[in-house]
Amino acid sequence: MSIALDENMLTDGSVLLARQPVFNKSQDVQAYSLLYRSDSGMLPAEFSDEQATASVILNNYAVASSDGKTKHLPLFVKLTQSMLLSDMLPDLPREGVIFELLREDGISKELLSVLRERKSQGYRFALTHYTGDKGQTPLLDLMYVVKIDIQRHDDAELKQLVNFCKPYRVHLLADKVESQDDFRRALDFGFNLFQGYFLCRPVSIKGKSFGSAKALILELLAELNNPAATAESVEQIVINDPAMTYKILRLVNSAAFSTPKQIESISHAISLIGMDQVKKWATLFLLSGQSGKPVELTRVMLIRGRMCELLAEMLSYPQPINFFMVGLLSQLDAMMDTEMQVLLDQIPLDDSIKNAILTRVNQMGEILTEVQHYERGEWGDMRNLLERPYYEVAYRHSLNWADQVLASLQE
Repeated sequence: MSIALDENMLTDGSVLLARQPVFNKSQDVQAYSLLYRSDSGMLPAEFSDEQATASVILNNYAVASSDGKTKHLPLFVKLTQSMLLSDMLPDLPREGVIFELLREDGISKELLSVLRERKSQGYRFALTHYTGDKGQTPLLDLMYVVKIDIQRHDDAELKQLVNFCKPYRVHLLADKVESQDDFRRALDFGFNLFQGYFLCRPVSIKGKSFGSAKALILELLAELNNPAATAESVEQIVINDPAMTYKILRLVNSAAFSTPKQIESISHAISLIGMDQVKKWATLFLLSGQSGKPVELTRVMLIRGRMCELLAEMLSYPQPINFFMVGLLSQLDAMMDTEMQVLLDQIPLDDSIKNAILTRVNQMGEILTEVQHYERGEWGDMRNLLERPYYEVAYRHSLNWADQVLASLQE
């Protein structure tokens, strides 16, 4: 599970990037918002007329897969007025990006003229943090998306803002959707796009129990955590579930391993995959069976787990697979709609893993916190345990790996 680092991606000029999904009403990913390293709000210099960087962005940050099918999604790219007026638009395919206007310091005739010209050329724009200020009104005719921070407005204000925007036929994006209640509130007011961390917030359902399939997976996890476990003892559990048997056999030939093998038995497959890897995949089986949950939540969990593991490998920390488990399970409460403490009490994990998830203590908790800051573009809060370009390499690799895993789980 090691990663080969491309030295060309580790120069001081590398652009540090992450992405945040934008969802539609069905909680399917509609686009991604690009987060990048910049204290000033300006795009890094590498964006200007760099086809290579454009390719990296579109190929690694605006691609999603569902049911084994890959699709390219629009990407929100931040843009200041000064960049727009100075003709600094990045050379990105127009159908693949939506430029997000930042810090509207007054609306000049020059700005409106440039926006009209760019719109006629096929560019699309989003207005950030629309507040209903009359000074922003001339922009509405030129926008494709209008973003409203729902945490800044009460219900009466939101209703007024939405009603005012309707005649302009723009897509309304609810920003800072921090919980399921926020999502329902925005949905009721007529928003059709949503962004925030609501997927990471659980809706507590007391007394929820695991079905028989999940009970078998928990039994498997318990055996895998037994120091005396063997491929044969694990096989005795796996063969009780045809679906799990099939998935484990598929894993050996999947893109995640890239080494086609002829399998003689379940125990042979387990030996080829390795006990640590079977432990990891057993956890994925537990998560992948959650019907009604957005595929993007599973993808985010996979990306986080893999990135935690890669950073641990780069730092030569012992047992990187435990870092994977910490990252992956850190959003288990959102997946299972149950409080984290209740869930962890039912999973036979080492106390150090549980403590890292619950309180962010020890090296595993430190790496988890670092990855969370990276995901959200909170560069200033990161401890920078490695040089920053290494984070982007690990993140980019994790994106690709997560898509491979999802394709394997859905086969």
